[in-house]
Amino acid sequence: MIKMKTNTGKPFDLRKKVIIREIQDYVFIFLGLCIYAFGWTGFLLPAQVTTGGVTGIAAIIFFATNIPVGISYFCINALLLSLSIKIFGFKFSLKTIINVFILTFLLSFLQSIIKEPLVKNEAFMNCILGGIICGSGIGLIFNYKGSTGGTDILALIINRHYHISLGKALLICDVLIISSSYLILHSVDKIVYGFVAMGVSSYAVDMVLNGARQSVQFFIFSDKHGEIADAIIRQAHRGCTLLDGTGWYSKKPVKVIVVMAKKNESVTIFRIVKDIDPHAFISQSSVRGVYGQGFEQIKV
Repeated sequence: MIKMKTNTGKPFDLRKKVIIREIQDYVFIFLGLCIYAFGWTGFLLPAQVTTGGVTGIAAIIFFATNIPVGISYFCINALLLSLSIKIFGFKFSLKTIINVFILTFLLSFLQSIIKEPLVKNEAFMNCILGGIICGSGIGLIFNYKGSTGGTDILALIINRHYHISLGKALLICDVLIISSSYLILHSVDKIVYGFVAMGVSSYAVDMVLNGARQSVQFFIFSDKHGEIADAIIRQAHRGCTLLDGTGWYSKKPVKVIVVMAKKNESVTIFRIVKDIDPHAFISQSSVRGVYGQGFEQIKV
């Protein structure tokens, strides 16, 4: 009877952990959306500072036609989500769809109650504060595998295929959008403020992600090395190498799993090991550079 409870209880416990983690991801993504919407509607939009991304396009449309940004933001993202489904799959796109609905509501609600910049008569300070807050929100969203849609999707595609940081990818995608605001506002100053906000926001994204594009090396010692290696390949999509070793104290042969991964994949690997063998011995270290398939191209 005790074995039956243990065997039937283990899968249930794993499913429970997965559900808890999914809820945790959504909570932090929602927090990031709130931070981003607050920074954008509280500092940038009322100061007529155009940001990048779909929100920047929606802002230009608002300045030209007075159509609320929430409507434009939603319509544009409806067209771009088909690309997200094709590239990242339905599971990732499901989060994006939910995020687009939530952010549409937040932008519409906050725009209706915030009519003036929170820092009055200080355009530069609005740029700095708005950029920091918006970048922090986007970084938090990215860190929990979410997206606000729009150019975030394009930035993730560039990051996946060319290993360019998300901040730089967003910077590239947003230059044309900010520059095009001159056609409506006819102000070079607004363009300059937009570039300032864009640069600050991009830097904040990278700071929040905390160098997640960097690589780490794992040495994992466990009697369940086969299960752990299979789970890492299947769930983290990273290759593993098994090394033969000898425990010098016990004089017994051991298997050592070696894994090279991106820094933002560390949590996933730790979760896999902990779920299979909570008593495993793990060594993690940062590596200066990893080159080859799945990482940076070999450079000379």
